[in-house]
Amino acid sequence: MKVLLIEADREIARDIGFCLGLRYPEVAVVTAAQGIKGIEMTEAESPDLVLADSSLPDMDTLDIVGKIREFSNVPLVILCEAQNDMDRARGFEIGVDDYITKPFSPIELLARVKALLRRTQGLGFKPERALSIGQLTINFATHEVLRSGEPLKLTPIEYKLLAELTRNAGLVLTHEAILERVWGSEYANDTSFIKKYIYRLRAKLETDANKPQMVLTERGIGYRLVRPT
Repeated sequence: MKVLLIEADREIARDIGFCLGLRYPEVAVVTAAQGIKGIEMTEAESPDLVLADSSLPDMDTLDIVGKIREFSNVPLVILCEAQNDMDRARGFEIGVDDYITKPFSPIELLARVKALLRRTQGLGFKPERALSIGQLTINFATHEVLRSGEPLKLTPIEYKLLAELTRNAGLVLTHEAILERVWGSEYANDTSFIKKYIYRLRAKLETDANKPQMVLTERGIGYRLVRPT
């Protein structure tokens, strides 16, 4: 496993690298002290995970995320000071996979990394696999989504939400499971996020978002993706 750490503080970078090495002896940690260099290394090194500090000297963190998301869907975590929900929601929308608030313990860091890799890689899930449900096709390797053969433009959050529903097609995903897998464990009890994004996803997938045929509501429980009749 290769981890790219975008961090200007050498001591912090060393400590994080040491921590990851204890948990993952085979890990290769590469570092960049500036955002622009981190973007270049993400493309050149093809890491399995990117950890980026929120206080880099040369670029705003969300600008870095936006640039990386133009060419890569690598799991990406921001190491940040305390932020409000609106800031985090904006980050998730752009393509951040998780936030870890400073100061954090090695135990929390490793737990978050493990949870994110499990969430993005799946258990027994092959990344190259593509699935088709009705007129919808989703390619998990390229993150390309087609509807009736035409590309469907989704935001990073909409894609992650659709990916979770598709991987569990026919099964009910609870509100809590969706929140944890798409937004992260900190949002596992905040169902206010889900309704808005489910409606937006339905508007792009369904003929009539108000009369859904694919993304169905299981009242009081969660949502289920089914093959349209």
